[in-house]
Amino acid sequence: MNGTSLSARKLADLLGAWTGTGRPSSRALAAEVRQLVLDGRLPPDTRLPAERELADALGVSRTLVVRTLELLREDGFASSRRGAGSWVRLPGGERTGAAPAGWVPGEDPEVINLAQATPAAPAELLGAARRAQERLPEHLGEHGYLPHGLLALRARIAEGYTRRGLPTGPEQVLVTHGAQHAFALVLRTLVAPGDRVLVEHPTYPNALTAIHGVHARPVAVPMAEDGWDLEQLAATLRQTSPRLAYLIPDFHNPTGFRLDAGGRARLGQALRRTCTTAVVDETLVDLDLTGQPPPPPMAAFSNRVITVGSASKAFWGGLRLGWIRAPEALVRRMVLGRAAVDLGGPLLEQLVLDELLAASDEVLARRRQEIADRRGDLVAALGAHLPHWRYRLPDGGLSLWCDIGAPVSSRLSVAAEQRGVRLAPGARFSVHGSLERWVRVPCTLPGEQSAEAVRRLARAAGSLREIGGQDDPIV
Repeated sequence: MNGTSLSARKLADLLGAWTGTGRPSSRALAAEVRQLVLDGRLPPDTRLPAERELADALGVSRTLVVRTLELLREDGFASSRRGAGSWVRLPGGERTGAAPAGWVPGEDPEVINLAQATPAAPAELLGAARRAQERLPEHLGEHGYLPHGLLALRARIAEGYTRRGLPTGPEQVLVTHGAQHAFALVLRTLVAPGDRVLVEHPTYPNALTAIHGVHARPVAVPMAEDGWDLEQLAATLRQTSPRLAYLIPDFHNPTGFRLDAGGRARLGQALRRTCTTAVVDETLVDLDLTGQPPPPPMAAFSNRVITVGSASKAFWGGLRLGWIRAPEALVRRMVLGRAAVDLGGPLLEQLVLDELLAASDEVLARRRQEIADRRGDLVAALGAHLPHWRYRLPDGGLSLWCDIGAPVSSRLSVAAEQRGVRLAPGARFSVHGSLERWVRVPCTLPGEQSAEAVRRLARAAGSLREIGGQDDPIV
């Protein structure tokens, strides 16, 4: 078994007031545990507490706990081995975490794409492209291969980190083909087949695809209702000794949470104590809608942090540019390994990004206002057509993580596709295929298009209610 152990106290905290107003029963306890598994709060392979310890923590008899485990085993939610204990299972086998077929954006103009949280290019892009074209001739006498990336762009990225309180030089920056390529390079450099990689749960689906691509094993740490469970995260680091961790502390995708400075300090301490290297994904860091000073970068709290950034969300995905900030020696190592897959990025696009970063204060201010306006339109549409869906408004990022009230998000995505909306179900963000009560809804579409998408979602949800009965709470 490769999962983590869960203390009786921790499981009791997750269960909360599980008896409701009734008397404690094995069926009620088993139902609550099943829901924790389906919601992704108890990942498969998690070792459950000993029967007597759990009975003491819950204030019930050991007989009730024993019967609960029997019910869970009968339903496929647990397995036990004499003398070794019990573990969480997911009925029907575990998902690989790889993206399901059909997630790639289609070309049908009649289909509204809510499967990707990606904005269109800013108006300033054309001006930046013209200025980049004017700079191009000075580079035409060179060979054009830039395995490290354009020096001027690397210096600009390094300057941005320094302004945020993390002194950085261009020798610590490697320009890549986006954040996904950056993470793949780190994995190729540091992770071997069979190694464990710790991830938050839920997490970014393409990161799971990259982890499986190097034949590593993701280890899930469930997010709590109010963000990161740092105690459980630290315990998982100690118990599983992962080769790497992949974390999104800035407007976490998909939940939207942001880790504050105190939490970053605790996380940095846990990384140092366990000698764990973390890849911190800052793809959404510039999309802060609060107007308040942000916490320092995660790398300011630990020298075991590799930072990944991207131009795709703040500027435009069509540039296909991102970067890695890491110790100089590791950057050199990744450049050498990069030759196996590519020899560097395109020069003209790097000149364009350098121009955009030079004017980033103005460009990003307009981008944030655009996102705030579109999020307001989305919230209004959800309130009008899907008022029973529940979500919290994050301080930034590009999407809402919606609790739709029933474990039917994969069915909903199929019904929505039939009505011209492509939707990312919760299972896509899960290591093991749970999270069926959740969907991610981006706030990147213009107002009327967003409203039409929600109207179609409401019709899709209504069709599920007609099949499932009038008491289905998803509409």
